[in-house]
Amino acid sequence: MKTLSIAAGILALASGSFAQSTPSGVPPNPAPSAEVAANGRVSYSHIYLLSKNPEAQKHFWMDIMGATAGKIGSALDVYTLPTMRVMVNKGEPAAGSEGSIVNHVGFRVRDIKDILDKAAAEHYTIQVVNPNKDKPTQAFLLGPDDLRIELLAGPNITTVAENHQVHFFTPDVDGMQKWYLANLGGTSQALGKVKVVNLPGTMLLFSPTDTPVVGTKGRVLDHVGFEVKGLEDFCKTLDANGVKLDAPYRRSPQLAVAFLTDPWGTRLELVEHFAPSTSQNQKPAQQ
Repeated sequence: MKTLSIAAGILALASGSFAQSTPSGVPPNPAPSAEVAANGRVSYSHIYLLSKNPEAQKHFWMDIMGATAGKIGSALDVYTLPTMRVMVNKGEPAAGSEGSIVNHVGFRVRDIKDILDKAAAEHYTIQVVNPNKDKPTQAFLLGPDDLRIELLAGPNITTVAENHQVHFFTPDVDGMQKWYLANLGGTSQALGKVKVVNLPGTMLLFSPTDTPVVGTKGRVLDHVGFEVKGLEDFCKTLDANGVKLDAPYRRSPQLAVAFLTDPWGTRLELVEHFAPSTSQNQKPAQQ
């Protein structure tokens, strides 16, 4: 449970804009540090959910959170909110997000009370409401498949909800912040015991916990996705700096992808989208 001071600080962060990294020039070192290589190239993309009931996810994200719906292929549902997408695939998640290294995801919302009323009507568990249920400015609930969600007041936003944060509960706050800064770039902040990495489109928050946590793979929040400019070279730099990929870099004409797991068990997807080509000699996807 957060203290009131930490909650107030997170609300203050929620009222600001996301920090933007400034792209650097091409470094002269043929094997640049990961931090230099990442600077300005990485932005937030998506969360990937495994769901026993994709229809419940659809109803939650569209009718309660105000997302727009789409599809990738025949199996993957996609719900879009400002600066991020929620991808949902049918599966059997091992558990909800609580107890994993990614405890919850957070959103700024225009009307917390309205969302809480709708969630309660659908029998979702409302865990915490601050400072009170009549005029809430912060709340936690368990959504479909026990995905833990934080809601923060954003009365001036123009949409029902917009992305705000990915929140890690970790026994190694300093280590995680340093790892993400070194490998994904961004800028750092501190909020008492909570450390922050700001990336375009989101904030990564790291809160201390003494409770054992496990990795994300196979849980409702299976992995977190980031868009990377120049992904192939980025992957080579990660490898040169000792960060090993779970799945190697692959490319199709319009998309490149790679997977890795951070040292604390967070599964990460790195993607790069390419503009459609009008060439008649497009290269096939790498296997």
